[in-house]
Amino acid sequence: MNLYSNKQKWKIALMLFALVMVGASLFVSNNIVSKMGERERERVEQWADAIKKKLELVRLTDRTFIQLRDKERKEMALWIDATKELSKETPLDQIPDFTFPLKIIKDNKDIPVILLDQDKNISGYINLPIDTSTFRKDHPSLSVKEITTLFEDSLRILAKDWITDNPSFTIEVYEGMFMTYVYDDSKEIVRLEQERDSLINSFNQELIDNQGMVPVLLVDANTNRVLGSNLPNEKVDSLNLGKTINELKLQNEPLVIDFKNGTKNILYFDDSEELKQLQYFPYIIFFIIGLFVFIGYLIFSTFRKAEQNQVWAGMAKETAHQLGTPLSSLMAWIQLLESQNVDPMIPLEMQKDVDRLEKVTDRFSKIGSGAKLEESDIAITVKSVLDYLRPRISNKVSISFEAIEPVIALHNAPLMEWVIENICKNAVDAMENEGELVVTVHRTPEWAHIDIKDNGKGIHPKQLKTIFQPGFSTKKRGWGLGLSLVKRIVTEYHKGKVFVLESQQDVGTTFRISVPL
Repeated sequence: MNLYSNKQKWKIALMLFALVMVGASLFVSNNIVSKMGERERERVEQWADAIKKKLELVRLTDRTFIQLRDKERKEMALWIDATKELSKETPLDQIPDFTFPLKIIKDNKDIPVILLDQDKNISGYINLPIDTSTFRKDHPSLSVKEITTLFEDSLRILAKDWITDNPSFTIEVYEGMFMTYVYDDSKEIVRLEQERDSLINSFNQELIDNQGMVPVLLVDANTNRVLGSNLPNEKVDSLNLGKTINELKLQNEPLVIDFKNGTKNILYFDDSEELKQLQYFPYIIFFIIGLFVFIGYLIFSTFRKAEQNQVWAGMAKETAHQLGTPLSSLMAWIQLLESQNVDPMIPLEMQKDVDRLEKVTDRFSKIGSGAKLEESDIAITVKSVLDYLRPRISNKVSISFEAIEPVIALHNAPLMEWVIENICKNAVDAMENEGELVVTVHRTPEWAHIDIKDNGKGIHPKQLKTIFQPGFSTKKRGWGLGLSLVKRIVTEYHKGKVFVLESQQDVGTTFRISVPL
């Protein structure tokens, strides 16, 4: 009683310890996660203010670029007007004054211009970063004509690119003759754009390099264009951007950055990796506690099973011991009857039953001790059991036995006979004492198989997993120990297997016993 009382106390103590651990871990982890979440939001808000200031600077620079380009276009138009003025025809009796147009043309020292005729041939150029000397250095083996051709081809390609960024000017120089002026941004604008791009790139690189920053995504509220992010490229491409935004919305409420001029940006952000990892802390604790409880349960179960085995073996040995005394007495009575003038069949049948009781006693005495396995024909063992059962079951049950060849296997004949007898008796009960019982012994390279087939009522599929458990029985007065004992003898003593090979309701059941060869 004390042993079971102590077990119960240990179970209660383990449960209380688990509950305390769970409660403490939840309380601590929730507090830490909450504080870290607040700090991360403060960091994101501070970062959003920095974004606002930087983007305001970028927009100011963009507006400056627009004004500069507009100014350069006006300068370009004035330059072309001056060029047209120089190309006008003047009467011979007048001396034209080209001072002003020449000054305008001379003042253009910054805007690169390429002049194309109506056949797209190069007619002139100024303020270009390249000339024929550049190509001569790269291709010293080419002739002057080839260098010139290569240079003009490059200028045509360059002019085509410039037209996409800045509208060209086409004028009629002479009647029926048109010239096209193509220009690009001045060196000053290019320099300022490079500085702006450098500012934006440094901002984006800061996002990428700052591993301590939470995952963020900054988009334009009107166009959903990505302005900055430290997320992987595949998450912010055109295909996955919408999905990424929806995922970030679920994590935290996005921040709106309003520039008070009709422009708004939205900052989406996620929890940091450290915070996410910390959120798994309670689950880790649950797992550890669960593992602790599981190990404790296994220990208690092992103790309980060991006790059950001891009780089982003790009861079996005590039963064998108690049967010994009446068996000795019965043997003496049989000898007395044989010396009297009684029907010889009476002591003969009594002797058979005494022999059977001796076998049962021997079986019970072997429970709990190592059974001795002998190498012999298992088919003979099975046949002897069937020969014993034939006159003791209903004559409406036919028993057929099939064994093509001897099957030599290590087994304990008395225990194996007990197994066969238990399954056969269950089969007869399932057929309600009327039907056909077929027992087959055959072998494979590794196993000796004993198949016991009946045409009874079958086993329900839901019961197939529980029929070998102690206490399971379909009989009203059954103890549910027969098949449990069968499984114990086959698996523990013979290292074999016993299972339902096939079963259909109202058709029959086939049990298979497999013993290793």
